[in-house]
Amino acid sequence: MEKSCTMLIHFDKPQAANEIKEALETGDGPTKCNALKSAIMMLLNGEQLPALFITIVRYVLPSDDNFVQKLLLLYLEIIEKTDSTGKVLPEMILICQNLRNNLQHPNEYIRGSTLRFLCRLQETELLEPLIPSVMSNLEHRHSFVRRNAVLAVMNIYRLPGGDTLMPDAPEFLEKMFTTESDISTRRNVFLMLFNCAQDRAVEVLLNNLDQVGNWGDILQMVVLELVRKVCRTSPEQKGKYMKIILQLLQTNNTAVVYECAGALVSLSSAPTAIRAASNCYCQLLQSQSDNNVKLIVLDRLLELKTNHREVMQDMVMDVVRALASPNMDIRRKTLDIALDLITPRNIDEVVLTLKKEVVKTQNKELEKNGEYRQMLVQAIHTCAVKFPDVAGSVVHLLMDFLGDSNTASALDVIFFVREIIETNEKLRESILQRLLDCFYQIRSSRVCACALWIIGEYSNDLPTIESSLAVLKASLGSVPFYAVESEDGTHAETAGGEREESRTNSKRPAILSDGTYATQVSVVENSLPGGNGVPNLRAVLLTGDFFLGSVVATTLTKLALRMCDVATSSPARLNAVHGEVMLYIVSMLRLGESPVLAHPIDDDSADRLRLCLNVLLKKDDAQLRKVWLRECRSSYATMIAEKLSREESESKSTSAVTVAQADDLIDFYHLKNRKGMTQLELEDEVATDMKRATGSLTSAADNERKLNRMLQLTGFSDPVYAEAYVTVHQYDIVLDVTVMNRTKDTLQNLCLELATMGDLKLVERPQNYTLSPGETKQIRANIKVSSTETGVIFGNIVYDATGASDRSVVVLNDIHIDIMDYISPASTADVAFRNMWAEFEWENKVAVNTSITDVQAFLDHIVASTNMKCLTPLSALEGDCGFLAANLYAKSVFGEDALVNVSIEKQPVDNKLTGYIRIRSKTQGIALSLGDKITLKQKGRN
Repeated sequence: MEKSCTMLIHFDKPQAANEIKEALETGDGPTKCNALKSAIMMLLNGEQLPALFITIVRYVLPSDDNFVQKLLLLYLEIIEKTDSTGKVLPEMILICQNLRNNLQHPNEYIRGSTLRFLCRLQETELLEPLIPSVMSNLEHRHSFVRRNAVLAVMNIYRLPGGDTLMPDAPEFLEKMFTTESDISTRRNVFLMLFNCAQDRAVEVLLNNLDQVGNWGDILQMVVLELVRKVCRTSPEQKGKYMKIILQLLQTNNTAVVYECAGALVSLSSAPTAIRAASNCYCQLLQSQSDNNVKLIVLDRLLELKTNHREVMQDMVMDVVRALASPNMDIRRKTLDIALDLITPRNIDEVVLTLKKEVVKTQNKELEKNGEYRQMLVQAIHTCAVKFPDVAGSVVHLLMDFLGDSNTASALDVIFFVREIIETNEKLRESILQRLLDCFYQIRSSRVCACALWIIGEYSNDLPTIESSLAVLKASLGSVPFYAVESEDGTHAETAGGEREESRTNSKRPAILSDGTYATQVSVVENSLPGGNGVPNLRAVLLTGDFFLGSVVATTLTKLALRMCDVATSSPARLNAVHGEVMLYIVSMLRLGESPVLAHPIDDDSADRLRLCLNVLLKKDDAQLRKVWLRECRSSYATMIAEKLSREESESKSTSAVTVAQADDLIDFYHLKNRKGMTQLELEDEVATDMKRATGSLTSAADNERKLNRMLQLTGFSDPVYAEAYVTVHQYDIVLDVTVMNRTKDTLQNLCLELATMGDLKLVERPQNYTLSPGETKQIRANIKVSSTETGVIFGNIVYDATGASDRSVVVLNDIHIDIMDYISPASTADVAFRNMWAEFEWENKVAVNTSITDVQAFLDHIVASTNMKCLTPLSALEGDCGFLAANLYAKSVFGEDALVNVSIEKQPVDNKLTGYIRIRSKTQGIALSLGDKITLKQKGRN
């Protein structure tokens, strides 16, 4: 068992014990200092130097050098002072006289250092002769001596039997508090009273209520600790102590104000108290320049938002002001908090602020403008979905960023436009016209595809259709996209249209169908996407992006078909439009099949283009017109409706009210006895009663969860029975181990020895205990977690039994820390999921091997076993086709993303499920651990 240590120094240059001894015996002051330093560092690193003590007593103890005396105290602090039975070693008596002399030394530094050393002594036999000298130092003229003397008194008083050694210490220190002028000494005095004589500390506080605001910050922090402790032990006295916290809120020290806000939130649920705390947090958010402080304050506001949403809704504008920080993490967390607090009363102010921030992102000198603009667009999107009335004030501003060089930001804008144009019919005409006006600015293929879909679906009248066709033709340019020339320079074959003079000819030999030679000319050889003079759609097509070509063809086909429904012009005009559309489609097919581009057109895009031609040839087919003109848009409307319904159901589930018993007591606010009570006390009492009545104070689910986490570590027949309750809280694992002596003998030096495997680290080793027959002891061990890899905790219980020569050992069952304790279900957008899937490099592929025969039941089993959320909507999983593909997502407490794709198929012969479950993550640990968990759990429901 390792002993406790009060200091830690790294040392990698050991020195021979003889050299140290010689230096201590014959050296001067600096030489003795270096030798003592080496001895201290060697002792701290596990070396044993038993023969050195007598040498130090003879040659170092009499030294007058202050630094040597300080090092001597450090040496005495770390050496072993007791034997195996716990008795003080006889040679330790030799140092008592030296310590007494130091406590009476004329130098304040020697006195203070010795008093600090006494704070770390636990041996009563060494401390008892020094008590008169310690007490005399309480009246020393120098504050450094007095403050350390108070700490030494507190240490002695807290030892077993310390109250008998210094029975008058609390009374003496209480009187000292009133006369002391040094703030650090007063703080230590109050701390001693707080820890050793709480009633006296409360009396001192109540006698000095008017002066608390003028006490120093370090003393005020101790006062807050006392208030917390008293209010938890005596809730009926909470009212008068709340006044002290509110008084301390007016101080100028930010640390005190932060602690006051935390104390208010932890002790009271009254709206007045929560409002005061949230005001303090918002002021700290504005006044502090340290980003870490701002993130901590935002975490506190996030907790307030979860438990006191109604109060925080009035503070949303104060929270939004934190967007002025250039740090992206602060901005992201601020937006997350603000978006959950928007109401009809504050939505206009929030959206106005977000619009101003969007305008600021146009300044190219600022860093990460594109990422910040993307966050703002997503925030405005969320606001517009919740409150459609604000969409009209922001949609036109955001459409200016469709041509943004940041594709992710532009995508968010176009997705926002697509949803608003579907859900807000009044804005359709203006949005569509604005989209047509700025369409030429769009250079991203994915943004173009979404914009084309909007144009094809919502161009419903003849002027709009004609405008849309004109915009698309201007963006495509003239056809052909390439031309073929014969060797004499004349056009042997053209697709129509004159070539522009600015095009550069690149001649390649080709064999025509009649066997003659010709030269193929690419009309865009020197025209790069985004270059001057090249329309945007044409530039993207000439890079070989034929998926966009298929979207262009689909949009042109829809416009041509819809023109037949709304047109009043002659059939010749309609035929001319259809012919022109077909010409563009054929030109894209010819471009894709030509050797001009590095890669030919893919089969899917070619099939789509040919399908568009067939639809135009069969334009009178009613079924085709229904599919192309109505079904696509109705599917999108259904998807949006399901998304809104899913979000609404999730918000209802998170805001579910706790159910209480029918006969629980409820006190009514207006019937309360208000005599002698302030508004805050009244609100706090009502809030506490409401919590008790609604079941918020106690939860049966918590007790059930605690029982499920109980693990048996030893058998019932073992001499020591042990069981543990495991609590996983983000980066910490707490083991509450209950140990019972089942023998008829007293077990001495009982120790719980633990070791870890994986990314787990034991923070502190539990101390030794003595257990009488049948006695039970609670032992707590803290373990730090650094990653989501599955870890194992194993260990023994070691003790000395009466009459046994060797120590007895009881081996404990292993405790497996599950990955499910680290991850929780989370949501993310489909686009973000696909981006992460493409970005993450670690993949674990698990083959499906299960006894479950239903695809939906298997998916439900995987979701329940992995604690993940299914992102695929239920409507996409309906039906019984024997095939299923779904995406799952979760987030770990360390911020890691876990992505899972389930792809399974039911075999028609034996009804078995086959397929794969693919897991992707940014780190290896979560991918492997989650794969092991799925492999273990997938075989059946049990």
